[in-house]
Amino acid sequence: MQLPQSKIDFYQTNGFVQIDNLLTPAELDELSGAIDEVMLDSTAEVALQTDKAGGNYYKVLNQRVNTWRDHGVMAKFSLNEKIARAAMELSGASGIRLFHDHALWKMPGDSKPTPWHQDFPYWPMHEPGALSAWIPMHDVDEENGCMMFVPGTQNKGKLTGIDLVNPQDIFAFEENKDINRNTAVKVPLKKGQMTFHNGLTFHYAHANKSSQPRRVLALIFFPDGTRFNGKPHVITDGKGLVADEPFKGGLFPLIVKK
Repeated sequence: MQLPQSKIDFYQTNGFVQIDNLLTPAELDELSGAIDEVMLDSTAEVALQTDKAGGNYYKVLNQRVNTWRDHGVMAKFSLNEKIARAAMELSGASGIRLFHDHALWKMPGDSKPTPWHQDFPYWPMHEPGALSAWIPMHDVDEENGCMMFVPGTQNKGKLTGIDLVNPQDIFAFEENKDINRNTAVKVPLKKGQMTFHNGLTFHYAHANKSSQPRRVLALIFFPDGTRFNGKPHVITDGKGLVADEPFKGGLFPLIVKK
């Protein structure tokens, strides 16, 4: 499946885009069942749970990282060529690698919003260009935690990372005082729709005020040739990566290339 040029142009201009029906209903149902399994699995050997129930980060996101390393069906979708090819077309890369997946449940009850932030400052990469696919298992809206994006903010470059538990106001940074937060675009999605966003794009997710978890698979892709910057990260620590050398190998698989 080749994306329409209008979608690629929209992404390049705005730093995010909505894509419809990249996965079939049957594929999405299969993925939804697998996410439920991995999020409830207490025996996972590789996947990392970032916080426990009741923790401050858990109230923002109940997150499990690198699920593809433990679950075959999660690997099927985290390494899915249709999704990776869309990421390649949007980014203009010559090849796309997976950095990691993460199953994201925003829990009901004492739920907190995901504050305005960029993703790229958290990732140990030299070159920008990495992007995320955000795939909900069901309809998402303002009530249960849909996303918002500020168009064009990918052009601001890499800023200081935001503490998601005790957040700073990204709009108060001196370099961002020309950005009007009221230009933010709310992106509710129906089941079968997804978004891609640049790692530098300012984005936010509402708190979950519904009675059920908001269930999403997010996939972080980066252009082949991107270099490791040597900074600590839970995904790269202890993996023998060399600072200033390109990511390579099976832990960061090359999924598609031109």
